[in-house]
Amino acid sequence: MSWNPLNGLKKWPIGLALVTALLLVSLACSTAAEPQIVEVTKIVEKIVKVPEVVEKIVKVPEVVEKIVKVPEVVEKVVEVAPAAGPKETIVFSDLNWTSAQVQNRIAQYIVEKGYGYPTDLVFGGTLPLFQGLRKGDSNVTMEIWLPNQDAAWNEALAEGEVVSVGKSLGNDWQSTFVIPAYLQEQYPELDHVDDLKDPQFQEIFATTDSRGKARLVACVPGWSCEAVNDAQIAGYGLTDFLHVIKPGSQDAMFAEVNGAYERQEPWLGYMWGTGDPALMLDLVLLDETAYTDECWYTTQACAFEDATILIAVDPGLPGRAPEVIEFLKNWDFNITVYKGVVRWMGVNSDATTEEAAIAWLEDNSAIWSTWVPADAASAVNSALAADEKADGWPDS
Repeated sequence: MSWNPLNGLKKWPIGLALVTALLLVSLACSTAAEPQIVEVTKIVEKIVKVPEVVEKIVKVPEVVEKIVKVPEVVEKVVEVAPAAGPKETIVFSDLNWTSAQVQNRIAQYIVEKGYGYPTDLVFGGTLPLFQGLRKGDSNVTMEIWLPNQDAAWNEALAEGEVVSVGKSLGNDWQSTFVIPAYLQEQYPELDHVDDLKDPQFQEIFATTDSRGKARLVACVPGWSCEAVNDAQIAGYGLTDFLHVIKPGSQDAMFAEVNGAYERQEPWLGYMWGTGDPALMLDLVLLDETAYTDECWYTTQACAFEDATILIAVDPGLPGRAPEVIEFLKNWDFNITVYKGVVRWMGVNSDATTEEAAIAWLEDNSAIWSTWVPADAASAVNSALAADEKADGWPDS
């Protein structure tokens, strides 16, 4: 009679059951298809729930230990990362003046190439575009001018319709009553807004269509400064002394002052510190009554307070594009930086704002790369090297 190792186990049913179970597990692991790995784990879990029996009878802790490592394999097999959804388009308010458009073009390029978000633009003036931001028609406005927009801005903040994420350009001056420096050198006594009531200065600024009044080139209709110009002229009692012209665009306004400057002719009108002529020409602000809150919120017969220029976004943007919000918080495109862009555009007079943005990005990586993470900066530089344009830019 030959020896059979199972004979002894017949006396211990539990031992026989354990060996049978282990053989079944081994068979399952070697023949089952890969998707059934999870089912193997369930069998192993049931076996190892009797550690006391196994330890006393079989003494195979190492074998059991190897078996219970199966869940680690199963975990790696069944883990599937969810696919990331497409990034939604970020719409910029394309205000109709140069500094806002240059900032938009630079920001759009970084948002598209550095962060992978599509961008788009809505073109228009201050008032309609601010209402569009409040309604969510646009997502980013790079220039909110305060105190010009104080009333609408404070109302929108109170309603939770806008969020400020920082400053652009910094603080800036503006005035309804600006003249060329060469004119004040010729007439040094012309230094205050009240002097515009003097007949001799009426005559200096009068033109064939002004009917003897001093001609003043005011703000573009639709800009928030338009209402301020009107209020200041009335508040100073200058309505009967000024013939007000409201140019249809920034370009028309700039053409007025640039043409007068080239001819060394008298010119009187509205201007601000980051307007191209203010950065390129020598201009003088006539003296006014100093700004006070009381004056500003009543008659406005006082000077502008230096403007605070904010970047504003719609309240939904931080939730869907938090990395873009961090980028905008780091934005530091100040007046000195912008002055370099204006001078570049003066030399390259046929260049578009898009071309100016590319030139600035290529020449100023040391500045803008501090606003973004290293991987975003690398992606933007790669796009520049490949001569890529932003998809959201307007067609040239």
